[in-house]
Amino acid sequence: MSIPATTSQGQRPAIHVQGLEKSYKELRVLRGVDLAVARGSIFALLGSNGAGKTTVVKILSTLLRADAGTALVNGFDVATQAAEVRESVSLTGQFAAVDEILSGRENLVLIARLRHLRDPGVIADDLLRRFSLTEAGARRVATYSGGMRRRLDIAMSLIGNPPVIFLDEPTTGLDPEARIEVWQAVRELAEGGTTVLLTTQYLDEAEQLADQIAILHEGRIIVDGTLDELKRLLPPAEVEYVEKQPTLEDVFLTLVGARADKEQR
Repeated sequence: MSIPATTSQGQRPAIHVQGLEKSYKELRVLRGVDLAVARGSIFALLGSNGAGKTTVVKILSTLLRADAGTALVNGFDVATQAAEVRESVSLTGQFAAVDEILSGRENLVLIARLRHLRDPGVIADDLLRRFSLTEAGARRVATYSGGMRRRLDIAMSLIGNPPVIFLDEPTTGLDPEARIEVWQAVRELAEGGTTVLLTTQYLDEAEQLADQIAILHEGRIIVDGTLDELKRLLPPAEVEYVEKQPTLEDVFLTLVGARADKEQR
């Protein structure tokens, strides 16, 4: 495996992927994915349904083996050092994996005990405080709103302080207020030094959160950069003699649409 390039801060990336490929029988899902995620950053992987976002996350979290290519997570090879990778990461899926019968605090204490950590009650209380759930901590999760459940789910994934966390479409099905609550929780993760790889279909989510954005289309990364860099790919539009900067939605639809038109010719 080649040595990953360093980031602009002189550090090796938290996640480094080269030439990742995956097929299910005749269906090629990933066709050579390359990406690098800086430590302590929020990286948004954008794509439509079926683009391959969840497949990338499953490979990086060692739940799935790639057919070709290499991937390092926190410096460990996902193929040959799976145990070390699992100790370095946490995965939060599209639906909150919480026990509704238990209280929020009991959910956190349970996970801390399963991981054989000392002082599980102290760990639970600290996470309840970090995610603004202290007042609801003694209540059964069945009484929580969607945003509260998702915040608790993310809090549970942080037990053990993993340096890298994968959030696979974390705001699916949430109302606008709950989405904003989750966004704030994600921002606080990155501010605390956690590296976040976020998959999403919501373009405004990527605009609000991401330091770096990659668009995955038909198994390939077709563009990768900051929001400003992506916006510069399209010229500004003039509306009634007023310059209008392109949105991320304009960039996404133009690039994906242009690629689809080209492949149909």
